[in-house]
Amino acid sequence: MFAWTNEPDDSRQPPMLSRHGDRIIGLNGHLADPADVARLPDDSVGGCFSAWTARDGELTASTAINRVCPVFYAETPDAHLVGSRALLVHLVARPQVVHDVPALQTMVRQGFFLSDETPYQGVSALRPSSRLMVRDGVRGVTETPLPRATPAPASERRKRAAIGELAEALLATVTPLRDLGEPVNLALTGGRDTRILAALLHAARVPFRVTTNGLDTHPDVILARRIAAGLGVAHTVIVPPQTAAKDAVLVEHPLSRAWETLRTCEGMTSAYESIVSYLPYSGRPTMSGQSGEALRAGSLNLLQTDLGDKALRRRIDTTFRKDEKVFTAEANEHAYELARPWLARPDRLEALDHLYIWYKVGRWQASARAGALRRGDPVRPFLDNRVVRAALSLDQTWRLSEEVIYTLILRLAPKLRNVPIEGKPWRFAADMPRSLWRRRLPGHMPTSKTGGGWSWRTSPGPALTDVLREQVLGSLDALAPIVNPDEVRALFTGPVVQKPALAWHLYTVSTLLTGLYPGRRPQDLPEITVSRPDPAR
Repeated sequence: MFAWTNEPDDSRQPPMLSRHGDRIIGLNGHLADPADVARLPDDSVGGCFSAWTARDGELTASTAINRVCPVFYAETPDAHLVGSRALLVHLVARPQVVHDVPALQTMVRQGFFLSDETPYQGVSALRPSSRLMVRDGVRGVTETPLPRATPAPASERRKRAAIGELAEALLATVTPLRDLGEPVNLALTGGRDTRILAALLHAARVPFRVTTNGLDTHPDVILARRIAAGLGVAHTVIVPPQTAAKDAVLVEHPLSRAWETLRTCEGMTSAYESIVSYLPYSGRPTMSGQSGEALRAGSLNLLQTDLGDKALRRRIDTTFRKDEKVFTAEANEHAYELARPWLARPDRLEALDHLYIWYKVGRWQASARAGALRRGDPVRPFLDNRVVRAALSLDQTWRLSEEVIYTLILRLAPKLRNVPIEGKPWRFAADMPRSLWRRRLPGHMPTSKTGGGWSWRTSPGPALTDVLREQVLGSLDALAPIVNPDEVRALFTGPVVQKPALAWHLYTVSTLLTGLYPGRRPQDLPEITVSRPDPAR
């Protein structure tokens, strides 16, 4: 077993490799209680990690409930290969990069993998709560099912008890930060998830400060300022680069952005996503609200009111077969085979809940997390093994109603009672008389596609569209096994692409298949000016 790092020693965590009796234990990630290293691999250990153990004649690798610290594996005639980086596993298994082109159809649809495949032929990701064992040259994999949700509590007392268990699991993840000697930096928005974290740090008496990215008129900035003021913490706003007239923003050239994303995420996250850029490694504690949807029933958040079987089945199907006409028949058949076991599950609420953990966290967040790890090792309460187990044990419809997180916020930080939320109002308020929830609940700040709520990613403008168009249409031969060229051309017929996310996904996969990475970083590329829409039009 080999382990390496260029990070400074962290006395708060066990070493990457340590001896325990006749075993060598390897740790990728961090533990809530460092003493638990001797218990690995154990499903009840708290933290965000994957575990590796070796003894004579035996190697074991295991994932936690959300596999956000991934395990990748491959097999050759001579060896079983297991590692935490997919490309390295692939390059040890064979002398050059060979892409698994059919597997990349899901990257084009969603911008991440909805399978256990990788961009590299022969390399797979180990599933959540799974254990891979190689003993005397024979590989086997065992899997522990995710927790089943219990029915929603019938009384207020039982509701408080259930939410109390979740609160205790969350508090256990941040309490060790209290004595670090420096404040935690929380990336705060106007949404639900980072608000929970602000309330959590406040309740745990952990010193912290907050930062928000955006223009002063953006709802995220406005509401984050109110939250910080209510909790009495310092707030810093990071404004994106703008033109002198402030009528446009300057964005990194897509080729530079794609190269950095491919290098960081190994081809498993679209350049549409904003990956944390490189800075010198720092041991300062940081935190963000990524993956907080687990407390709100994950993928079910995409549905508003219709929880009928037909709507749930359609959501599962479109998750796997989104933008079907853009793809070849072979790619669509591949997608259907991936969807088939999820469509066959009798409890579709649970299926969508677990889909979020398996793929949105276990694949998208797992690869995107690699960017943050270049700057430090962020604390992720929503990814803690015990927190996820506690959340999945709560009824999906109850979590979806948002009553759980609303009650949780008020339990942890009552001072936030009157701060509005960004976007849509609280879901559980829909069943309350309007006059009642106006008295009891804060309002909400709708997001507009223009003005304060504008984003260059969702409104790319003609100049950025031209750059995306040139790359994608110029590499249709490489994309041809998975996409319909005529449909891709139709996507770019207008001056501004109508599906920016899909365009970015196509751009990312096309740069991967045409050899942008592995390769040298593109040099001397100009920034792209993206104009803000005129609200008067």
